[in-house]
Amino acid sequence: MLDPAGFLVWPAEKLLAVADLHLEKGSSFAAAGRFLPPYDTRETLERLALGLRRWKPRRLVLLGDSFHDRHGCARLPPADCAALTRMLAGLEEVVWVLGNHDPEPPVGLAGIAAEEWRLGPFTFRHIAQPAAMGKPVPPGEISGHFHPKASMPTRAGSVTRPCFMTDGRRMMLPAFGAYTGGLDLRDPAIAGLFPRGGRAFLLGPDRLYSFPTGPLRMLARAPEAANAPPP
Repeated sequence: MLDPAGFLVWPAEKLLAVADLHLEKGSSFAAAGRFLPPYDTRETLERLALGLRRWKPRRLVLLGDSFHDRHGCARLPPADCAALTRMLAGLEEVVWVLGNHDPEPPVGLAGIAAEEWRLGPFTFRHIAQPAAMGKPVPPGEISGHFHPKASMPTRAGSVTRPCFMTDGRRMMLPAFGAYTGGLDLRDPAIAGLFPRGGRAFLLGPDRLYSFPTGPLRMLARAPEAANAPPP
């Protein structure tokens, strides 16, 4: 099941998955001399707490880039660290899938860390794997990393929102963090993973807006954009 707040829910396993919290992005930018209001972690954790109260999962799978950098956990303000610790203490299992921003497990927080994690027919990883040598990707991949977003026409004009994206074999989750941007589904980084298109689920305030994409038509990218690092 897909929650318009950005969660993937597996009710039978009482599992909640979420991608790309990017906690402490504001403090990371501040350290580099780029000021952002230091409220992203608090807002993200409050939304995470709402999801945990709503779904009451036993398992929480965090699909990588949970912290914006490898030192983000150490920069957590005491109040936010305490709130996160309380949230995790109420769960039977917490899985920190490692990402490109946080390649090491957080210190002092409950849970296990893994490059990827499997349960039943599903594989949870940070970055989707491309098809190898023309062979299709085995079904059941769940990932994040690319912060997918899409646009759809409305009576008031085009609306762009973060989204889930699936082709029936793999599912890509939207970024959950308060300060995370998005990458258009037609960007080559995403379109190349869904060459036949699929179905997008745009996040709304209280519901999802679903539409088939058809084969994704790739956007032209400037040379500097094509060489840019992942989100």
